[in-house]
Amino acid sequence: MPDNKKACSDSGCSKECCDGCEKNPDSFLEKTHEFNSIKKVIGVVSGKGGVGKSLVTAMLSILMNRKGHHVGILDADITGPSIPKMFGISRQAKTSEMGIFPENTKNGIRVMSINLLLENAEEPVIWRGPLLAGVVKQFWTDVLWGDLDFLFIDLPPGTGDVPLTVFQSIPLDEIVIVTSPQELVSMIVKKAYNMATQMNIPVLGIVENMSYVKCPDCGKEIKIFGESKLMETAQNLGLDVLGRLPIDPVMAQLVDKGEFERFSNDYLTDAVQKLETMCAKTEG
Repeated sequence: MPDNKKACSDSGCSKECCDGCEKNPDSFLEKTHEFNSIKKVIGVVSGKGGVGKSLVTAMLSILMNRKGHHVGILDADITGPSIPKMFGISRQAKTSEMGIFPENTKNGIRVMSINLLLENAEEPVIWRGPLLAGVVKQFWTDVLWGDLDFLFIDLPPGTGDVPLTVFQSIPLDEIVIVTSPQELVSMIVKKAYNMATQMNIPVLGIVENMSYVKCPDCGKEIKIFGESKLMETAQNLGLDVLGRLPIDPVMAQLVDKGEFERFSNDYLTDAVQKLETMCAKTEG
């Protein structure tokens, strides 16, 4: 990879290959702002778009916030940011010589997104990959997150410039893979899983979105995409299933109103338990 070769050359490596980088896999990691103390960084990823990464990122953040943890969300989906809208944040982030100040949700979750730096949130971000990746790095290095127990990163789909930058530059502790029940689930999950494996990032587990619709009259679960291949895929890869989210009109309404912090359900109980265990191990 060209970036790796340049880094090797800059550090005095005499080889054109990436051997120097392989010997020191942390050589690309960026340090966060000197005033920050971030205990755990969790990436939320998928192999394709439209499966609900932002929804899962927001839910996990809210649930951990409700547990009493200090939580932040880094919206790394620069061309399609949706986190501020979900929380009803429309004001612009403030900056100073020290850095960029994240905005807070009503319940104190700290958020940074490109939409918080634009005068018009509907203005398209028409940038090439390197510029997008650079902004995401700045959200890690220049934002004054303060003391956080968890920083959740909502990544754009796929395995392009921005996800690669996050995997290489930010010290991820784990990732959560988000998928849907369609026939493509195995390929989608494996793309994200294989990228994480190649980058030596552990996978916390899989969340399936749009798993079913619950009939409002009889309560029956209707699987509109057919039988899910989630359990089979998870077993083949040795991954835990962290939760299955239905198509829930109530959650959709809360998102549209910017009041997502009001949601109430237990869809991601297993994910929260695993995150709590991570936190306990760190404190222990």
